[in-house]
Amino acid sequence: MAVFVGGIIALVLGIIGLVVWWGPFLNLLAGGIPLALIMGGVLAAYLGYDEVKESMPFKREEGAAEPLIVSSPDEAEKYREEAERLKQEVERLKKEVEEKEEEEKEEE
Repeated sequence: MAVFVGGIIALVLGIIGLVVWWGPFLNLLAGGIPLALIMGGVLAAYLGYDEVKESMPFKREEGAAEPLIVSSPDEAEKYREEAERLKQEVERLKKEVEEKEEEEKEEE
């Protein structure tokens, strides 16, 4: 009950204060709106920057190696061949695992 009565008193005092100090209230409001716009703009810019940063195709994580920079077509070809060789190795290992699994199933 005390909270209710306190709330009613605060409401009445607030309305009286708003009527008595209407001019200063408008000055405060006029000064607060640009401040709110500035703070909102800073927040929106930060969130936009964060979103752009996350949408970049290659992001560098801490402790990650430096990005690979290919300086010549020969170097690029060397890396393509290495990638192809590794793909073939992976396929060979997959086949070996599948064959072992089939042999184990036949033994059971």
